[in-house]
Amino acid sequence: MKVLLAGGGTAGHINPALAIASYIKEQEPDAEFLFIGNRDGMEQRLVAAAGFPIKSVVISGFKRSLSPKSTVHNIKTVARSFTARADAKKIIGDFDPDICIGTGGYVSGPVILAACNLGYPAVIHEQNAYPGVTNKMLAKKVRRVMLAIEDAKKHFDGGASFVVTGNPIRPEILATKHEEARHKLGFDGLKKPIILSFGGSLGAKCINEAMAELMARSAKDKKYYHIHAYGQQGGYTLDLLKERGVSLDMSDNLDVRPYIDNMNECLAACDLVVSRAGAITLSEIQAKGRPAVLIPSPFVAENHQYHNAMSMANKKAALVIEQKDLTGEKLAQTVDSILTDPAVLQKYRKNAQKMAITDANERIYKTIREVLAEKR
Repeated sequence: MKVLLAGGGTAGHINPALAIASYIKEQEPDAEFLFIGNRDGMEQRLVAAAGFPIKSVVISGFKRSLSPKSTVHNIKTVARSFTARADAKKIIGDFDPDICIGTGGYVSGPVILAACNLGYPAVIHEQNAYPGVTNKMLAKKVRRVMLAIEDAKKHFDGGASFVVTGNPIRPEILATKHEEARHKLGFDGLKKPIILSFGGSLGAKCINEAMAELMARSAKDKKYYHIHAYGQQGGYTLDLLKERGVSLDMSDNLDVRPYIDNMNECLAACDLVVSRAGAITLSEIQAKGRPAVLIPSPFVAENHQYHNAMSMANKKAALVIEQKDLTGEKLAQTVDSILTDPAVLQKYRKNAQKMAITDANERIYKTIREVLAEKR
């Protein structure tokens, strides 16, 4: 089988494509793969690091501002969309794939559209509860629209063929067990609840500030154990804690670091997650049955993180605080409302687990095989 994949711009589009490719390769070691990415996108680094070949087109997204600078950018984007589609047709024709898979982002649009125009079978995967513009545009042209959650279907126009597959989840997340993780992290016998908090690789200022207040309280009352990642740009969090009289050397219940490299262990060991509401993050939270306090980013396309967060809140699996309402006091009250009531904690844990789809890779592979069978 020859597989062409297109997706990029953010890790949320690239990592699902890599997970899909890796699973297909496990099932069919002789399969051939080719990624098409934006020339300047992070997919160039991530795909190469994963050991897959990648070719490039040049594409950009539209800006909503009406400023002269944005207008010039949008004119260039229109021109790039035509050249990107032409370049994609050449790459696709040369590779001659059996199946084309789009996982979203600017690059996915012209590539999958070119594949459909050339008569190649194509499918797309939507990671979020609210679909992106690219996938909404492609939905009626592809053979299948694979959804992370059922809620996303209502945001598409009719006429497409949908299947709920879930989001691909890293194997190590699924494999790491609660007691095993607590033992490895040195939490044997720890009685207090563990809070895991993070705001993405760069860090989220609002989360860092609110968590600094909560951690300052915990440093005094020792009610919770904290694992907090402040991100690449969040070093000021250490100053915020110092300003509140917190000495990390003297606080044995605070683990504050730039990154969480062992997310599988921290997620398996914790009792509550405080985070943004990226699609893959929520899928992993659900897979481990972890309640969450979600602070969706208001700066993402289509406000999709809010819709992601509400998909959990509506199932009583998470509580949502919009960024405009977030304060340290509000966060502390929300965390307490879950962690100080065992019945509430158990209810949220069970509801999160009910939402989990842990066989997404298998479902996606099955869908691809069904499309290939239809082709024959």
